[in-house]
Amino acid sequence: MKGITKRFPNVFANDRVDVELYPGEVLALLGENGAGKSCLMNVLAGIYRADEGEIYIRGRRVDINSPRDSMLLGVGMVHQNFMLVDTMTVAENIILGLPDLPFVPDMGNVAERIRELSERYNLQVDPESHIWQLSVGEQQRVEILKLIYRGAEILILDEPTAVLTPQESKELNQVLHQMTREGKSAIFITHKMEEVIAFSDWVRVLNKGRLVTVKKTANTNPKELAQLMVGRDVLFRLEKKGRHPGDAVLELQDVQAADDKGLPALQGISLDICEGEIVGVAGVAGNGQKQLVEVLTGLRKTTGGTIRIFGKEMSNKKPLEIIDTGVSHIPADRIARGIAGDMSVAGNLAMKCYRRPPLVKKGILHPKRILDLAKRMIDMFRIDTPTPHTQAKFLSGGNIQKIILAREIDACRGLLIAAYPSRGLDVGATEYIRTQMIEQSASGTAILLLSEDLEELRTVADKIAVLYEGKIMGILPSSEADTEKLGMMMAGLQADEEAVGRA
Repeated sequence: MKGITKRFPNVFANDRVDVELYPGEVLALLGENGAGKSCLMNVLAGIYRADEGEIYIRGRRVDINSPRDSMLLGVGMVHQNFMLVDTMTVAENIILGLPDLPFVPDMGNVAERIRELSERYNLQVDPESHIWQLSVGEQQRVEILKLIYRGAEILILDEPTAVLTPQESKELNQVLHQMTREGKSAIFITHKMEEVIAFSDWVRVLNKGRLVTVKKTANTNPKELAQLMVGRDVLFRLEKKGRHPGDAVLELQDVQAADDKGLPALQGISLDICEGEIVGVAGVAGNGQKQLVEVLTGLRKTTGGTIRIFGKEMSNKKPLEIIDTGVSHIPADRIARGIAGDMSVAGNLAMKCYRRPPLVKKGILHPKRILDLAKRMIDMFRIDTPTPHTQAKFLSGGNIQKIILAREIDACRGLLIAAYPSRGLDVGATEYIRTQMIEQSASGTAILLLSEDLEELRTVADKIAVLYEGKIMGILPSSEADTEKLGMMMAGLQADEEAVGRA
């Protein structure tokens, strides 16, 4: 890729960027949220068309006008938000849209071919399973298999480990090494410095749409890369002052709930969180985390047990009743549940407080007061937006997350439920969000933090509960929660007796 330039209204996404990739190499593409990484790869994948620049594949200049053009050239992309049809099987998803497909495909042969590729690349998945039955990690395997099945020689992976467990990340690294041994190449976008070192051969760093650094991975380190990304030193370890938790804010007693298929998802959860305390929840995706957040925010009914917030029985209350109690919620899916993409930044920031003065008076909203609120929060939380009137969908993932964080912290009156708040964010934004949570807890807010990043849990939380198949396997002080102990509990092995039970 030579001199790639891509512009959007009020935004210079890519400014004359060059990228080189050779057979058998893995290239890591780094940069802050909004630096232009995904945009650049969307140009290569045929989703966007560059305003300027040239693309050469195997020495030949090519025009890529669509994802189909890109795939025919051997380029495939696994997006951060998977492009799979939930109600279809693995095999059906993999062949969906293939050219020259028979009117009645031989699904037996398709399934056999998928099994061969699964074995070859250690991407174990059942071709006959429906997508909705698979974990997030399994769905990512399907996305990779789909590209390999279609003959991709260059794989683009956008935040490939953002939703994976540490073990699944290691398995992905093994898959990449297997592919590069066969002469295939990969470009992956990530914000996890340790994975850049483990996965890649070369690193390219973007800053505000421009290429600022090209380095051989062996000649750099996480601290240097983080500094290059954000232009300053980044604190990988945050200091927490010792504090004594206050009264109980959230009390769960034997809480039970079913999943969307009616099967048990929470099986007797008992947990307390006190004022000024951060309790982390660890676990492999699909072990009840989603249902736990939903019952606490009124989005799912419990089938047993009690939930008390500030001493008040709140089991099966409506979301608005729970919000009025003082609960704020940073959702796991920031796009589907965190923002209204077609609404302005200012409108999104006012979502939690538009019902109350000073934004409303005698039932009438005051636009100027909403704008004043938005300007204050944009400045306080350093949200990078052209104007408060910009539609939220045009912002980077990191800035969308800052909108949600600003809104929820501003509205919070005692309990913050944060589900994967730093997922997919660059090191600078991650540091900022973690710092904000620590500051909120210091001011007395009780925080329930769900995360797949064990280092984040050890850094931010005071104690960590591990979920496995809807049960708490144990609760450990973060100072005692090493990776080995947590990993065993995440695999379903019980912790020491004294660590089990209520926090």
